[in-house]
Amino acid sequence: MVDNRADTRVSMRTPLARAKGLGPAGHGAGEWWIHRMTAVSNVPLVIAFVIIVAAVAGRPYADAVRIVSHPLVALPLLLFIVSITNHMRMGVQIIIEDYVHQKGAKIVALMANTFFAVIIAAACIFSILKIGFTAF
Repeated sequence: MVDNRADTRVSMRTPLARAKGLGPAGHGAGEWWIHRMTAVSNVPLVIAFVIIVAAVAGRPYADAVRIVSHPLVALPLLLFIVSITNHMRMGVQIIIEDYVHQKGAKIVALMANTFFAVIIAAACIFSILKIGFTAF
């Protein structure tokens, strides 16, 4: 026999959030997953970065430029910058969302965090590309 009684459970979630499968914060596990993926990708990229810095340390400027301008060195450096700055931005965003409670201050802090990460990434990427394309 089929029970025709209406479901009496009350949900605090909107119908759109239920349809999308979003959590109470308004977004799903996508950001959490990306943060974990950047953490995992940072392991080999940081190792590569340390090896590259060790290889360049103490060398004359011309040798350092030649090493960094090589595509097999420049590519891991670029990936390192993108992954590290994205991971940094997401980590600071989590802290801001958890500890800044005033809406206006939170919006300003989140915008400043994003701009800071983009500026750092852009400056580093520009530097590596400039070295790579103007190497002698």
